[in-house]
Order: sequence, then structure tokens, then C-alpha cells
Amino acid sequence: MSFLKGLLATLLTFLLFLSLAAFGTLFALRSTLLDPDFIVAQVQKLDVAVLVKDMTKVQVGEQIPPEASFINQALYDAIADNEPYLKEQAGAVIYSSFDYLLGKSDRLNVSISLEPIKADIKDRLWQLFQQNKASLPPEVAALPPAMLEQYFEEFYGQFEAEIPSEFAIGESSLPPDIMPVVTIIRQNAGYIETAYYGLIALMVVLVLCLILVHRSVKGATRELGVTFLIYGVLEYAGVWATQRYLPSLPLPDMPPSLQTWLNGLIIDLVAPMQVLGIGLMAAGAALIIVSIVYPRLRPAEK
Repeated sequence: MSFLKGLLATLLTFLLFLSLAAFGTLFALRSTLLDPDFIVAQVQKLDVAVLVKDMTKVQVGEQIPPEASFINQALYDAIADNEPYLKEQAGAVIYSSFDYLLGKSDRLNVSISLEPIKADIKDRLWQLFQQNKASLPPEVAALPPAMLEQYFEEFYGQFEAEIPSEFAIGESSLPPDIMPVVTIIRQNAGYIETAYYGLIALMVVLVLCLILVHRSVKGATRELGVTFLIYGVLEYAGVWATQRYLPSLPLPDMPPSLQTWLNGLIIDLVAPMQVLGIGLMAAGAALIIVSIVYPRLRPAEK
């Protein structure tokens, strides 16, 4: 009888351990990648102006003649000044996209207008164009204002076509290899919530079953305390190793600003699991203390 009791307790403990592992994964996903507020917060941390500068410095520099190199500064300044607008619009796109992924809306059709930025870039370029006449060819610098403006329009037209009027995301614009993934997410979004709360219910049942098997405060609290403490330590150790070593891996082909942002993203992605690990360690330690102290208090109570 004692052997069967021990075997059943071991089986229940093993199932509880697996349930904790699955719950930890879903808990982290719901707190990060499946939470639009988390995605919007990560976008807010991204330095768009510096990122654009890092990613387009070489390409833009190759297209711009030496006498008009000031176009770089105009482009970066315009993006920096309009960064709050871009992030605000990106937040709206993220929330709309999540509504579509979670089945709250039937169509995906969101866009960010880039016309204000294009107008700002053009104004800045025109001002810098007039201020940097000395760097222009002599025959251009000597032009009257009307002809100089016409020359600028022709000059600016070479680059205006490279900047789209809007950034749009729709079902038809998604790459063919991405749309099946989106469809799968839409079809299974509800199952994630069901699995999350189902795991909570399962763990409660497993805990109650362990209590019934032991039929004693000492045995139940010790079994649960050790299980929670071991899993909490493993969870915390995994998060610590991820935060310690993964962000430090060199990515030579990635712009420095994007790599810095990605390192912060990795740390934030595993932060919920760190909180869960600390909570389980604390709960496990408390239960182990109860299993030690409670039997000593019972004779005093009698």
C-alpha cells in the first residue's frame, strides 16, 4: 500500500512539474508576444531616427552627389521630429493587427500615412539647399531664385519616388509564406486562452490530489514545496543564463542601434518567467518551512 501511495505521489508530482513548465511558457507568451501593450512598449523603446541612419547611411550616401550631402541631415532630422507621430501610428497598427489575429475583426487593413514626413523632408531640404549654395556647382549657385527652385524640384524628384506615401498592411499585401501562419494563429488564438486557464485548473486538481494522497500537512507541504522550489530554481537559472549570455552574442551584420534594442527585447521577453521563478521559489521555501515547523507545533496545540 505504501509503495502504491509513493508511486501515485511521484506520478502526480511529475504531472505537476510538466504542468508548471507548460504554464510558464504560456504565461510568458501572454505577457509578451501575445500582449499588444507589450509590443507597443517595445516599439516606443526603438530609436527610429538612429535606426534609419544606421540602415540607410550607405545606400543613401551612394545616391546623393557630394554637393548635396546635406540631404542626409534633412532626412534624419525629419524622422527624429516625426518619431512620436510614427510611433503613435505604429501603435494603432499593432492594436488593429491584434484585433484581426484574435478574431475581433474580420479584415486586416491598416496603414500609416507618410505624407507629413515627406512634406517635412522637402521643406528641410529646401532650406538647407538655399543655405548651402556654396557647396553647389557655380552654375547652379548663380541661378536666380525661381530657376534655383525649379532645379531643386528636379533634384528632389530623384529621391521622392523612393519614399512611399504610406505604409500599408493588408491580407493581400502579406507575403504568401506569411499568410498561412496568420491564418493558423487566428484559428488557434482561442485555444491559447483555454489552455492557459485549463492548466491553472489542472494544477489546482493535482495539488488537491497530492494533499489527499499524503493526508498530512507535513507530507503534502514538503512534496509541493520541493516541487515548486526545484522548478523555480530551474526557471530562474534559465532566465539568468538567457539574460546573461544571449544578448552578448555578436551580430556583425546588424546595425548597432537595432542590436541594442534587440538585446533589451530579449531581456523583456524572459522577464515574466523570471518573476514566475522567483514566486515559485518563495512559495516552495515557505511550504518547506511549514512542513518542518508544523509538526513541532502540534504537540503544543494538544
